[in-house]
Amino acid sequence: MTTPKTEFSWLRFYRAGARIGFQRDVQYRTMTFVFLLAFLVEPVIYLAVWQNVAASQGGSVGGYSEAALAAYYITWTLVRVFNLAFDPYAWEWRIRRGRLNDFLSTPIHPFHRDFSFFIGSKFVWTALWFPVAAVLTLIFRPEFNLSLFNIAAFGVAIWGGFAVRFVLLYLMGLANFWTTRASAVFGVVIAGELLLSGRLVPLALMPEWVDSLASWLPFKWTFQFPIEVLIGRLDSDAVWSGLGLQVLWALGMGVALWWGWKKAIVKYAAVGG
Repeated sequence: MTTPKTEFSWLRFYRAGARIGFQRDVQYRTMTFVFLLAFLVEPVIYLAVWQNVAASQGGSVGGYSEAALAAYYITWTLVRVFNLAFDPYAWEWRIRRGRLNDFLSTPIHPFHRDFSFFIGSKFVWTALWFPVAAVLTLIFRPEFNLSLFNIAAFGVAIWGGFAVRFVLLYLMGLANFWTTRASAVFGVVIAGELLLSGRLVPLALMPEWVDSLASWLPFKWTFQFPIEVLIGRLDSDAVWSGLGLQVLWALGMGVALWWGWKKAIVKYAAVGG
Protein backbone atom coordinates (compact mmCIF):
# COMPACT_ATOMS: atom_id res chain seq x y z
CA MET A 1 0.00 0.00 0.00
CA THR A 2 1.51 3.31 -1.05
CA THR A 3 1.37 6.44 1.06
CA PRO A 4 -0.43 9.26 -0.75
CA LYS A 5 1.77 12.22 -1.60
CA THR A 6 1.07 15.51 0.13
CA GLU A 7 1.23 18.39 -2.31
CA PHE A 8 3.26 21.37 -1.12
CA SER A 9 1.23 24.45 -0.28
CA TRP A 10 2.65 27.90 0.40
CA LEU A 11 -0.43 28.67 2.46
CA ARG A 12 0.19 25.69 4.74
CA PHE A 13 3.87 26.58 4.98
CA TYR A 14 3.16 30.18 6.00
CA ARG A 15 0.47 29.09 8.45
CA ALA A 16 2.91 26.68 10.08
CA GLY A 17 5.65 29.32 10.25
CA ALA A 18 3.28 31.91 11.69
CA ARG A 19 2.03 29.39 14.26
CA ILE A 20 5.60 28.77 15.42
CA GLY A 21 6.21 32.51 15.83
CA PHE A 22 2.91 32.93 17.65
CA GLN A 23 3.54 30.01 20.01
CA ARG A 24 7.10 31.16 20.78
CA ASP A 25 5.96 34.62 21.89
CA VAL A 26 2.96 33.24 23.79
CA GLN A 27 5.31 30.93 25.68
CA TYR A 28 7.64 33.83 26.48
CA ARG A 29 4.91 36.45 26.83
CA THR A 30 6.41 38.00 29.97
CA MET A 31 9.72 38.58 28.22
CA THR A 32 7.85 39.89 25.18
CA PHE A 33 5.92 42.34 27.35
CA VAL A 34 9.14 43.57 28.96
CA PHE A 35 10.63 44.16 25.50
CA LEU A 36 7.45 46.01 24.53
CA LEU A 37 7.74 48.31 27.52
CA ALA A 38 11.38 48.98 26.64
CA PHE A 39 10.32 50.03 23.13
CA LEU A 40 7.88 52.53 24.66
CA VAL A 41 10.62 54.55 26.33
CA GLU A 42 11.72 56.02 23.00
CA PRO A 43 8.35 57.42 21.77
CA VAL A 44 7.27 58.62 25.22
CA ILE A 45 10.42 60.71 25.45
CA TYR A 46 9.84 62.12 21.94
CA LEU A 47 6.22 62.85 22.79
CA ALA A 48 7.01 64.64 26.04
CA VAL A 49 9.65 66.80 24.35
CA TRP A 50 7.51 67.82 21.36
CA GLN A 51 4.41 68.46 23.45
CA ASN A 52 6.46 70.89 25.52
CA VAL A 53 7.71 72.53 22.32
CA ALA A 54 4.14 72.81 21.03
CA ALA A 55 2.95 74.26 24.36
CA SER A 56 5.71 76.88 24.25
CA GLN A 57 4.60 77.92 20.73
CA GLY A 58 0.95 78.44 21.51
CA GLY A 59 -0.28 74.85 21.39
CA SER A 60 0.99 73.56 18.04
CA VAL A 61 4.20 73.01 16.08
CA GLY A 62 4.57 72.15 12.41
CA GLY A 63 0.80 71.79 12.07
CA TYR A 64 0.60 69.32 14.97
CA SER A 65 -1.35 70.20 18.11
CA GLU A 66 -0.39 68.62 21.41
CA ALA A 67 -3.26 66.12 21.04
CA ALA A 68 -2.23 65.35 17.44
CA LEU A 69 1.34 64.69 18.59
CA ALA A 70 -0.04 62.30 21.19
CA ALA A 71 -2.01 60.47 18.49
CA TYR A 72 1.08 60.33 16.29
CA TYR A 73 3.38 58.81 18.89
CA ILE A 74 0.82 56.41 20.36
CA THR A 75 0.20 55.07 16.86
CA TRP A 76 3.99 55.06 16.45
CA THR A 77 4.23 52.46 19.22
CA LEU A 78 2.00 50.04 17.30
CA VAL A 79 3.83 50.64 14.03
CA ARG A 80 7.13 50.04 15.85
CA VAL A 81 5.84 46.69 17.07
CA PHE A 82 4.81 45.71 13.55
CA ASN A 83 8.11 46.83 12.09
CA LEU A 84 10.13 44.35 14.12
CA ALA A 85 11.96 42.28 11.52
CA PHE A 86 14.87 39.91 11.16
CA ASP A 87 17.92 41.86 12.27
CA PRO A 88 20.69 42.08 9.64
CA TYR A 89 23.21 41.76 12.47
CA ALA A 90 21.84 38.24 13.10
CA TRP A 91 23.11 37.12 9.71
CA GLU A 92 26.66 37.45 11.04
CA TRP A 93 25.79 35.02 13.86
CA ARG A 94 24.12 32.59 11.47
CA ILE A 95 27.13 32.52 9.18
CA ARG A 96 29.84 32.49 11.85
CA ARG A 97 28.15 29.69 13.78
CA GLY A 98 27.21 27.66 10.73
CA ARG A 99 23.50 27.89 11.55
CA LEU A 100 22.68 28.73 7.95
CA ASN A 101 23.55 25.16 6.99
CA ASP A 102 20.31 23.95 8.55
CA PHE A 103 18.26 26.29 6.35
CA LEU A 104 20.17 25.46 3.18
CA SER A 105 19.41 21.78 3.65
CA THR A 106 15.72 22.47 2.93
CA PRO A 107 14.25 23.42 -0.47
CA ILE A 108 12.57 26.55 0.94
CA HIS A 109 14.40 29.89 0.93
CA PRO A 110 15.11 30.98 4.53
CA PHE A 111 13.35 34.27 3.79
CA HIS A 112 9.98 32.51 3.87
CA ARG A 113 10.77 30.78 7.15
CA ASP A 114 11.76 34.05 8.81
CA PHE A 115 8.99 36.14 7.26
CA SER A 116 6.22 33.74 8.30
CA PHE A 117 7.69 33.46 11.80
CA PHE A 118 7.58 37.23 12.30
CA ILE A 119 4.04 37.39 10.92
CA GLY A 120 2.88 35.08 13.70
CA SER A 121 4.66 37.03 16.40
CA LYS A 122 2.79 40.22 15.45
CA PHE A 123 -0.47 38.90 16.89
CA VAL A 124 1.04 38.38 20.34
CA TRP A 125 2.84 41.72 20.36
CA THR A 126 -0.33 43.53 19.24
CA ALA A 127 -2.43 41.87 21.95
CA LEU A 128 0.10 42.98 24.57
CA TRP A 129 0.20 46.48 23.06
CA PHE A 130 -3.50 47.26 23.63
CA PRO A 131 -3.43 47.69 27.44
CA VAL A 132 -0.28 49.79 27.18
CA ALA A 133 -1.90 51.97 24.50
CA ALA A 134 -4.95 52.40 26.74
CA VAL A 135 -2.74 53.75 29.54
CA LEU A 136 -0.92 56.11 27.16
CA THR A 137 -4.29 57.34 25.85
CA LEU A 138 -5.50 58.17 29.36
CA ILE A 139 -2.29 60.03 30.15
CA PHE A 140 -1.71 62.02 26.94
CA ARG A 141 -5.28 62.41 25.57
CA PRO A 142 -4.65 61.99 21.82
CA GLU A 143 -6.89 63.32 19.08
CA PHE A 144 -7.62 60.97 16.18
CA ASN A 145 -9.50 61.88 13.01
CA LEU A 146 -10.82 58.37 12.42
CA SER A 147 -12.97 57.09 9.58
CA LEU A 148 -13.78 53.62 8.28
CA PHE A 149 -11.58 54.30 5.25
CA ASN A 150 -8.62 55.35 7.41
CA ILE A 151 -8.96 52.33 9.68
CA ALA A 152 -9.21 49.91 6.75
CA ALA A 153 -6.32 51.57 4.90
CA PHE A 154 -4.22 51.52 8.07
CA GLY A 155 -4.81 47.77 8.35
CA VAL A 156 -3.21 47.39 4.92
CA ALA A 157 -0.53 50.07 5.35
CA ILE A 158 0.85 48.69 8.61
CA TRP A 159 1.39 45.26 7.03
CA GLY A 160 2.81 46.94 3.94
CA GLY A 161 5.27 48.88 6.08
CA PHE A 162 6.33 45.66 7.79
CA ALA A 163 6.89 43.95 4.44
CA VAL A 164 8.99 46.83 3.10
CA ARG A 165 11.15 47.01 6.21
CA PHE A 166 11.55 43.24 6.45
CA VAL A 167 12.77 42.94 2.86
CA LEU A 168 15.05 45.96 3.32
CA LEU A 169 16.74 44.54 6.43
CA TYR A 170 16.98 41.09 4.86
CA LEU A 171 18.64 42.63 1.83
CA MET A 172 21.09 44.48 4.07
CA GLY A 173 21.93 41.21 5.80
CA LEU A 174 23.40 39.82 2.59
CA ALA A 175 26.44 42.04 3.17
CA ASN A 176 27.55 39.50 5.78
CA PHE A 177 28.27 36.99 3.03
CA TRP A 178 31.15 39.20 1.88
CA THR A 179 32.32 40.35 5.31
CA THR A 180 31.57 39.28 8.86
CA ARG A 181 31.99 42.86 10.03
CA ALA A 182 29.18 44.74 8.29
CA SER A 183 27.98 46.49 11.45
CA ALA A 184 29.21 49.92 10.34
CA VAL A 185 27.13 49.76 7.16
CA PHE A 186 24.05 48.71 9.09
CA GLY A 187 24.57 51.53 11.57
CA VAL A 188 24.57 54.13 8.78
CA VAL A 189 21.36 52.75 7.27
CA ILE A 190 19.59 52.59 10.65
CA ALA A 191 20.67 56.18 11.35
CA GLY A 192 19.18 57.18 8.00
CA GLU A 193 15.97 55.40 8.91
CA LEU A 194 15.80 57.23 12.23
CA LEU A 195 16.04 60.63 10.54
CA LEU A 196 14.07 59.98 7.34
CA SER A 197 11.21 57.71 8.41
CA GLY A 198 9.27 59.91 10.82
CA ARG A 199 10.43 57.67 13.62
CA LEU A 200 12.43 60.33 15.45
CA VAL A 201 10.06 63.18 14.68
CA PRO A 202 7.23 63.79 12.17
CA LEU A 203 8.83 64.89 8.92
CA ALA A 204 6.66 68.01 8.91
CA LEU A 205 8.84 69.24 11.78
CA MET A 206 12.02 68.71 9.76
CA PRO A 207 13.43 71.00 7.04
CA GLU A 208 11.47 70.77 3.78
CA TRP A 209 14.35 69.17 1.91
CA VAL A 210 14.41 66.31 4.42
CA ASP A 211 10.74 65.54 3.75
CA SER A 212 11.38 65.67 -0.01
CA LEU A 213 14.35 63.33 0.27
CA ALA A 214 12.39 60.94 2.48
CA SER A 215 9.70 60.57 -0.18
CA TRP A 216 12.27 58.97 -2.49
CA LEU A 217 13.48 56.43 0.08
CA PRO A 218 11.73 53.42 1.62
CA PHE A 219 11.93 54.51 5.26
CA LYS A 220 8.99 56.92 5.23
CA TRP A 221 6.65 54.24 3.94
CA THR A 222 7.46 51.94 6.86
CA PHE A 223 6.83 54.41 9.70
CA GLN A 224 5.26 57.79 9.01
CA PHE A 225 2.93 56.74 6.21
CA PRO A 226 0.96 54.15 8.24
CA ILE A 227 0.82 56.54 11.19
CA GLU A 228 -0.56 59.43 9.14
CA VAL A 229 -3.10 57.13 7.51
CA LEU A 230 -4.65 56.26 10.88
CA ILE A 231 -4.56 59.69 12.48
CA GLY A 232 -6.22 61.21 9.41
CA ARG A 233 -3.56 63.54 8.02
CA LEU A 234 -3.74 62.16 4.46
CA ASP A 235 -6.51 62.44 1.88
CA SER A 236 -7.65 59.39 -0.08
CA ASP A 237 -5.40 60.13 -3.07
CA ALA A 238 -2.31 60.29 -0.83
CA VAL A 239 -3.35 57.06 0.88
CA TRP A 240 -3.75 55.15 -2.38
CA SER A 241 -0.49 56.58 -3.70
CA GLY A 242 1.34 55.55 -0.53
CA LEU A 243 -0.05 52.03 -0.64
CA GLY A 244 1.10 51.74 -4.25
CA LEU A 245 4.59 52.90 -3.30
CA GLN A 246 4.74 50.32 -0.54
CA VAL A 247 4.00 47.62 -3.11
CA LEU A 248 6.62 48.99 -5.49
CA TRP A 249 9.29 49.18 -2.78
CA ALA A 250 8.54 45.67 -1.52
CA LEU A 251 8.59 44.18 -5.03
CA GLY A 252 11.64 46.16 -6.15
CA MET A 253 13.72 45.21 -3.14
CA GLY A 254 12.38 41.67 -3.40
CA VAL A 255 13.85 41.41 -6.89
CA ALA A 256 17.13 42.85 -5.56
CA LEU A 257 17.07 40.28 -2.76
CA TRP A 258 16.49 37.44 -5.23
CA TRP A 259 19.40 38.60 -7.39
CA GLY A 260 21.65 39.36 -4.41
CA TRP A 261 21.00 35.97 -2.80
CA LYS A 262 22.19 34.17 -5.95
CA LYS A 263 25.45 36.14 -5.76
CA ALA A 264 25.81 35.92 -1.98
CA ILE A 265 25.28 32.18 -1.60
CA VAL A 266 28.28 31.53 -3.85
CA LYS A 267 30.41 33.33 -1.27
CA TYR A 268 29.02 31.39 1.68
CA ALA A 269 31.30 29.43 3.96
CA ALA A 270 30.43 28.58 7.56
CA VAL A 271 33.05 29.98 9.96
CA GLY A 272 32.41 28.60 13.42
CA GLY A 273 31.24 25.45 15.05
